[in-house]
Amino acid sequence: MSDTIMSLTETANTETARKAMIDSQLRTSGVNEEFVLRRMNTVPREAFLPQDKASLAYIDRSVPIGPDAHLASPLFYGKLLLEAAPTASDRVLIVEGGTGYMAELVRPLVSEMTVISAKDAAEGSALKGTYSMILVDGAIEGLSDGLIDALEEEGTVITGLVLRGVTRLASGRKVVGHLSLEPVEDLGIPVLRAFEKSKGWTFS
Repeated sequence: MSDTIMSLTETANTETARKAMIDSQLRTSGVNEEFVLRRMNTVPREAFLPQDKASLAYIDRSVPIGPDAHLASPLFYGKLLLEAAPTASDRVLIVEGGTGYMAELVRPLVSEMTVISAKDAAEGSALKGTYSMILVDGAIEGLSDGLIDALEEEGTVITGLVLRGVTRLASGRKVVGHLSLEPVEDLGIPVLRAFEKSKGWTFS
């Protein structure tokens, strides 16, 4: 089989897998907003995985990539985008899970986007300016003071949250300088280890 035919076959296979992800994982779980489905149909998950794990791109759970990186499940990203509902006026800070996939999903939906590593976010370093929205690609035990300070008043946070050993999608809004996270839905979400032992958390 020629390289061209193999490439066309692989493309068809991944397009079929992406459609199946949308129909059997997202739509059946209540993710039906057109902007979410459009972004998740456009961005190829396999492009954000090492070649030896590309075949796992559309399974219904997260794919670990070494000790400090992951590609979370399609449902996590779909639910996060649905809850966040970013707009063209949003200035977004993304706490990265190690692949760049979330950033690519969000990029064309907002006016500005900054990406920071989980380690830098947990330590409060490399945070400059303020943002209307913070999106976290993984589950954390709580928000560091640095992240709260980087969120403007009335800004929103959507993140995974580790609560009593269970991971949940959670959201919060900053009001009069205070922010607490409220669980939205139980989901399997990879835990960001960089946050585990950091100090100064605000728990929900």
